[in-house]
Amino acid sequence: MQASTTKPSRLSGWTIIDFCAIAIAVILLVTFILMPSQRAKNTIYPPALRPGDKIAVISPSGPVDSTAVDSAMTVLRELGFNPVCYPHALGRNGHFSGSHDERLADLRMAFSDPDVRAILCARGGYGAVHSLDTLRSLPLEKDPKWVIGFSDISALHALMQSKGIASVHASMAKHIALGADDIDNAALLDILRGKFPTYTFSSNPLNHIGKAEGILLGGNLAVLQALIGTDMDIFAKEKTILFIEDVSEPIYKVERQLYQLRLMGVFDRISGLIIGQFTEYKPDDNHETMEQMIAEALAPYPNLPVAFNVPVGHVDHNVPMVEGAYATLDITPTTVTLKIEK
Repeated sequence: MQASTTKPSRLSGWTIIDFCAIAIAVILLVTFILMPSQRAKNTIYPPALRPGDKIAVISPSGPVDSTAVDSAMTVLRELGFNPVCYPHALGRNGHFSGSHDERLADLRMAFSDPDVRAILCARGGYGAVHSLDTLRSLPLEKDPKWVIGFSDISALHALMQSKGIASVHASMAKHIALGADDIDNAALLDILRGKFPTYTFSSNPLNHIGKAEGILLGGNLAVLQALIGTDMDIFAKEKTILFIEDVSEPIYKVERQLYQLRLMGVFDRISGLIIGQFTEYKPDDNHETMEQMIAEALAPYPNLPVAFNVPVGHVDHNVPMVEGAYATLDITPTTVTLKIEK
């Protein structure tokens, strides 16, 4: 009988351990490549804005100076967009831009118009919460639009997060009126056109060194605290990078809010914390600065990466933050880097 002449396999000598090692390496590589999109896989991103797109200008909270709105709309037109001032955006009803029904009508009109691709809130103040109960029953995720604003508009950002829709915590009419060359306006325009930013901030002696990754969420602390226990409670989410800011709040009140978050276990479940600007307050008998109090409140969490004095809030330099986007926060002894991506 003639002996077999079968050629030896190229895989002869390989063991099951070799195959397992290769499989694990491939899985890790794919996981690394897909990590950002997988971490934010549940976030719905409104389409990037294009020339000619309609931008609804509304005032869901307090009254706004018509000059600021006119100037902001001029800037948006020069950029090729189609800004439309809604019926009650320039109104006044006591501390509000209109009655509850009037402000809600503008919001519903903007959210239901298929031609509207972004909703620019002209000003904060107080009153956005009045519309939440009705708006949360609407299928906003079926035609997602960019909601833009900060301060009291944090209530609308929380609403959008409850629907899984990204939004932009950013300056409003008064600042947009400065023009497209302004650094924060340029960053906002990049975001709306689909390009997400990477920011570099100065170090701060109060910082907690470390790295964090997760979904970026936050805004005005007082507004967000009022939504705790609702379906718009962003503090209930895990593995997020949380940013907070506020204005005209006394130190003791912010301290009480932080202790509430401590008791809720928020600082145990978030990945990182960004301390924005706390402005227009006075020192008290226990603390000279808000930052000193916040640092003391966060002292039990030495392993939680924390960045202080980040330019987010009621200040001239208010960097846009994409709520619901995947982000990485890298805090070193010399610098702070925040990278936002889909």
